[in-house]
Formats: sequence, C-alpha cells, structure tokens
Amino acid sequence: MIYGKEKQDNIIKKSHERSVYFGIEENRVFPKKILKGKEITNNIEKNKNFLEVAYPFIEILYDFLKGSGFFIILTDKEGCILKIIGDKEVIDIANDLNMVMGAFMSENSIGTNAMGTAIKENIPIQISEREHFIKAYHRWTCSAAPIHDINGEIIGSLNLSGDRDKVHSHTLGLVVAAVKSIENQINVDNTNKKLLETYQYMNTIVDSISSGIYVVDFKGKIKTINKAACNILGIEDRDVLEQNVENILPNWQHIFERIKNGKPYEDKEAVLNDKLIKGRYNVSATPIQIENEMIGMVIVFKEIKTVLDLVNKYSGMRAVYNFEDIIGESKEIKRVISYAKSISSSPSTVLIEGESGTGKELLAQSIHNYGDRREKSFIALNCGAIPKSLIESELFGYEEGAFTGARRGGHAGKFELANGGTLFLDEIGEMPLDMQVNLLRVLQEGYVTRVGGDKIIPVDVRIIAATNKDLKKEVEKGTFRQDLYYRLSVIPIKLPPIRERKGDLPILIKYFLRSKAIKLNKPMPDIKEDIYCNMLEYNWPGNIRELENFIENIVNLKGDSSFILEEDFENIDHKHNFHENNIGLLYSNKIRTLEEIEKEAIINTLNEYNRNMSQSAKALGITRATLYSKLKKYNI
Repeated sequence: MIYGKEKQDNIIKKSHERSVYFGIEENRVFPKKILKGKEITNNIEKNKNFLEVAYPFIEILYDFLKGSGFFIILTDKEGCILKIIGDKEVIDIANDLNMVMGAFMSENSIGTNAMGTAIKENIPIQISEREHFIKAYHRWTCSAAPIHDINGEIIGSLNLSGDRDKVHSHTLGLVVAAVKSIENQINVDNTNKKLLETYQYMNTIVDSISSGIYVVDFKGKIKTINKAACNILGIEDRDVLEQNVENILPNWQHIFERIKNGKPYEDKEAVLNDKLIKGRYNVSATPIQIENEMIGMVIVFKEIKTVLDLVNKYSGMRAVYNFEDIIGESKEIKRVISYAKSISSSPSTVLIEGESGTGKELLAQSIHNYGDRREKSFIALNCGAIPKSLIESELFGYEEGAFTGARRGGHAGKFELANGGTLFLDEIGEMPLDMQVNLLRVLQEGYVTRVGGDKIIPVDVRIIAATNKDLKKEVEKGTFRQDLYYRLSVIPIKLPPIRERKGDLPILIKYFLRSKAIKLNKPMPDIKEDIYCNMLEYNWPGNIRELENFIENIVNLKGDSSFILEEDFENIDHKHNFHENNIGLLYSNKIRTLEEIEKEAIINTLNEYNRNMSQSAKALGITRATLYSKLKKYNI
C-alpha cells in the first residue's frame, strides 16, 4: 500500500460509511447497476477513443501477468466496466459475481472496492480482504488507479484483481505505471491531432490567398511556398524548396536582421529577382518564433496590406537535410558523401553503421533527398522506441477489428506510408527476433499484409537502416538474423567518428559557433587558445552531438571558458593530429580569433616540415587541396 496504515484505515472507514449511506448490504453479491444489450454497445461507442488508447497497454500488462491468477478491469469515469481480461478460470469466478461488461463498480453500486474508491478519492489505492465492504469480495486483493484526460479530469480507472493470498505492494505499482503510460499516450494523441489540424488549416489558408507567400529558415532556405507564389514566379514548388531565398529576394538578410531586432517590416517596396521575373513588389515579413526564439520568417509579396501570423509546423513526412548540411572537408567524410551520392538512386537497401552522434539520420535524409525518390515520403521509425507488442502494427498496419480498440477502417503502417519513397529504420539492432522474420519477408516479397487481414498490399519502398551496434557480433550472439543482416547490408556505409576525422574539427567548431550564436541570438564568441587546442585534440566520444552541445554551452556563456575544468578533456591524446610545436599555445591566456590560431598552426607546421605540403597536410589532418586553399586564404 502506498499510504501509512492510519491514512489507509481512514480512507477505508469513510468509504464504508458511504457504502452504508448508499444502502449497500454486506451480503450483497452483485452490483446494483448493470447495463444490458444496447446500453452496453452505446457506452462502448461513447468511450471508443478512450478504449483505443488504453487497450494496447492493457494487453501488454496482461501478457506480463498471464497465468498468474490476476484479471484486469478497465472502467469509465462512472465505474462502469468497459473491458475485463484475464485467465479463464479467474474470469469465470468474476462472472459468477456479475463482474462483467456493463457492471458498475462504483461505491453506490457495490460498496467499497478499489475501482469505486479510486474514482471517488481520485487516488491510486489497494484494497484487500475485509477492506472490501461486501463479503463476496473478501477473497480478493484489488489495486486500482484513476485515469485522467489532458485537463486532469477522471475518464476511467484501471484495476488489477487477484486472490488475497497473492497480495503484493508492487501490484499497485504496475497499475500506476500502466495508467501513466495510458495518460501519456492520450496527451501524445491529442497533441498530434492538434498539430495535424493546424497543419491542414495552415496549408488551406495559405493556398487560398492570392498573394505570394513563402517561408524561409534562419539560413535563408525556402521551406514552404504557396500556389500563388509559384504562379507569380512561374515555377513548381519542387524547384525552389531548400533553395536560397537570395535568388529571389536579394536583400533578405537585411529584412531578417530587421525583424530579428524587433523592428517591423510591412508593406515595403522591394525587388524580386528570378530567371523568369524581375520587378518591384510590395513585400512584408513577419518572424516565426518558438519560445521567443526566431527560427525563420514568412515573406508575403504582391499587393497586400496585412500579414498573416503563420506558424509553420512540419509534418515529419519529408526529409529536410541534404548533403550540403554534412559539415566537413576531410577525406574520410568526403569519401562517405561521394559514395552515398553514387548510390542515392539505387533501390538497394542501405545499412549505415556508426557510433552514437555521428549523424546517421542526417546521412539517411541526404541520400533520400539526392536520389530519385526525393519527391516521395521519407518515413522514420526508431525500432528501439516502440514496444514489442506494437511494432508489428506500426510497420505493417492493421485492419478494422484486428483487436479490441482497433480504429474503424484500420490503420496504414509505415511501409504503406512510405510507398514510393524511403523507410528509415533507426536502431535496427533493437528489433525483436520475431519481427526480423516479418521484415525479411517483406524485403524479399515486396508486399505487406496488415495485422488481422489477408489482403496483399504491394509496396515499393527503399530501406535505409542504421545502427550503432556491430551487427556481425549480434549475428554471432544470435540476437540478429544472419539472413536479414545480409539483406540489409547490400550497400554498407560506415560513418567515421570524430576521432577518425579530426581535420574537420576547425570547420565544425566554426560552423557550430556561428549557428548557435544565430540560434541563441548571441554574439559569436572567441575561444581561448588553450580551450581551442584542447578541443582539437579531444576524442569526442559523443561525436558531433557532444561537440555541438559543448559549443552551445560556450555560446550561452558568451565565450567564458572559466567553467571548463581540466577533467573535461581528460581523454585527450596530445600526440594525435596536432603538432607538438603547437602545444605551447595551451599556455597562452590571450584570446584570439580562430582564424589567427589556425594560421599560426599552419605556419608552424610548414616550418617544421620545410614546407613539404604532403607531410604538412598529413600532420594537420587535412588534404593537400585543403592546405593549398588555406595558404591562399591566409596569404602564407
């Protein structure tokens, strides 16, 4: 029990007093109120959405308890039983007491019991033996918790009952955990519904406006464009999405900086410049913000006097990254990009292997956007984040009536949604063995069958899988099927960790300093030489993600690196990819720009190797072409 004995006794005492007030007799066996026939059907329909959300979690709980002598009851907010599930022998006993669908387990119907009291007191509670008001329930131990909607209102209860000899304090914990999962899913479904509604409203509204509208991010890339803008420019949206808005609106940076600083930009005359059109238009712009952070802007052109307040919500059904978003000039990352581009239009499966934080999904989206499926869907599924009991219906969908709580009309799975496009299976090494068999069948045969159905649905899907595990070792351990491994790794791509491409660190550091400064609306800070040198030598076990977060921390503190401790770089290997002559930089407290530090490092290295370009480039961890480029840049 989660309460002290005194508090528990007080709750039970008050409940018993209410039971007497309601006229419940100790010798009563059946609930006072039980729905019949159409009344049950109507109540089930009334609570349909609640059942659809709750039932999968009830199934998971029952799978865990099967054969243990417990049964599970789901009620509505009035305590009316919506679903009862358990082993046959214990369900038969419950049925003898008329604990059936439609029976009311409220205190005014059957006296003190876990469901009725949990709803009345709005608390999780465990009631055992004589704590029940009627004698017929003295054989049970019942654990129940109320279920709430997004507004905190009670919409039902979940109960777990079993023989009194099987009482355990953890039983109530199981119920509370299941209820929390149900409530979380209710919140997720409600949020997704609102996002979808907002997205549909936005598209309809924007496309109904006769003025041209396009949305750009803080880098100036066009993310959305309406039909009117396409007509004005004489283009298709696919021709400009992800293109730089500067090609159309040359002074976009001036507009961006103006509205970022809180100044209005309304009904201004500006030049639109395109291959097919050139002229002056009435232009207005308004910022797009999330939590007071500017992430882009809406630009409206043609004769317009007011600006719509738009919030661009992405559907998550498209890949947004391209190879240009992969930062680096090292031969290692260039080799990966070149190879990935060459196979982008191939229908063969791709297996991306790499440590956490190396950018596997970024590469997967880039492959999709570079290939001939770029106009189709890009669907991502994290195999490690879906419960085992739900992954089959997530991948392959289900038919109406496949299970209690299944949506009317059924539900399309990820394969159907990705038809014609790309399905990205992240953390493929976490997929259960039984599902690996089903996935292999789809890859071999090219069709899916929904759960609960027999209709063959052909699918044309390009699979890109990713893992941070060594799948060959998983095959040897028996946790991953060998045939599936070979099927997935037709085109294997190995993403190198930062420690194997340290020549990219100066570029990555500079890129993240700029992008984080823009994101956080802060000036780009200078980094002390000792910290910068340590950053170049540190192995970054968390790879790009760790580096990005580290730099965001520095930008937040305006470059103040006094908070950085020596142990933050305790794994540094001072012999790797950094010349020992530059170690002297570690002891300087003078703050200089990254360009100054880089220039000095190049000069020192050239002097050390008597200006031998090959040896100098190797020592610096960059290619000869990059070294020549930097010599020209710094006039060395």
